[in-house]
Amino acid sequence: MSAATNQHYDLDPDVFARFLDPLRKYSAGLFDSDTTTLEQAQRRKLSFVAGQLRLLGGERVLDIGCGWGALLLFLAQEYGCRTHGISPAARQHEYIAGRVAELGLGKLVTNEAVPIEAYEPQPAAFDAVTMLGSVVHMPGLNDVLAKVRRALRRGGMLYLSESCFRSEAVRRACDDRPGTEFVRHGVFGSGDLRPLSELVAGAESAGFSIRAVHDLTDDYRRTIDCWIGNLRRAGEDLPGAADLLRYLEIANAGWGYTTKHYALVCAKAR
Repeated sequence: MSAATNQHYDLDPDVFARFLDPLRKYSAGLFDSDTTTLEQAQRRKLSFVAGQLRLLGGERVLDIGCGWGALLLFLAQEYGCRTHGISPAARQHEYIAGRVAELGLGKLVTNEAVPIEAYEPQPAAFDAVTMLGSVVHMPGLNDVLAKVRRALRRGGMLYLSESCFRSEAVRRACDDRPGTEFVRHGVFGSGDLRPLSELVAGAESAGFSIRAVHDLTDDYRRTIDCWIGNLRRAGEDLPGAADLLRYLEIANAGWGYTTKHYALVCAKAR
C-alpha cells in the first residue's frame, strides 16, 4: 500500500468507528441472508478468508494493507496464528497496538508502519499472505506479487481481494471520469483499479497457481449500503462525512456496470 493513501487512512480512527462494524473491518463482508447484520457479515468473511487459506492453526500470516487489524486479531484469537501486518498509515498501527495490548495478543500479533515498496520479508517466512482491498494502491503489481511469492514457503497460500473494472475496455472508457478521479485523488491520494484479467496475469507471471476466483460484488454492495446508512445516521458533524458519502455512493453506483469485486486465491505450488 503506497504512502500516498495516508490522506484517507490517517483520518481520526473515531471517524471509521462511526460507520464500520465493531471490528473496524474496512472491506467487503459476506452475507448469507437478508437479515445478516454488518458485524455478522464481517465475521463470516474473516472465517471465509481463513478457510480459503486452509489454515489449521499456528500458521505465520502476513497481512499487506492491514487496515485496523480485524484480520490480524481474528486469526490470532481464533486460530492461534502468528500474524504480522504492514501498511504506511501510522494511526492504524497505533490503534492495532492498543487492541493487541487490550487482548493480550502481544506474542502473536505484530505490525509495522511501512509501505510494501520498502518492506523486505525474509524468504519463505510466511505460510499465508492476505491482501484485502490493498493492491489497488500499489502501482507495481508485478513487483508486489513477486515479493509476496518470495515471502511464502512452498505450498503457501495467497488471498487477494480487490475491486476491479469489469473489463479492459471499461477501464479505457471510465478511468478518467470525474467520479473515478475524485475517488483516486480526492479520497485516497492514489490508486488504480485494474480488470480481473490483469490481476490473474500478474499472479500467473509471478509463478502462482490460481486455485479459485470468487465474485463478491453483491456482498460488497450490501456492505457499502450498511456503511452509507451508518454515515447518514452519524450526521454531518462527522469530519469528512460528505467526501466519504460521495465516495461510497460512487462505488455502489458502479457495481455490475463498470466494476466488480473479486477474491483471488493462489498457491505457491513450486
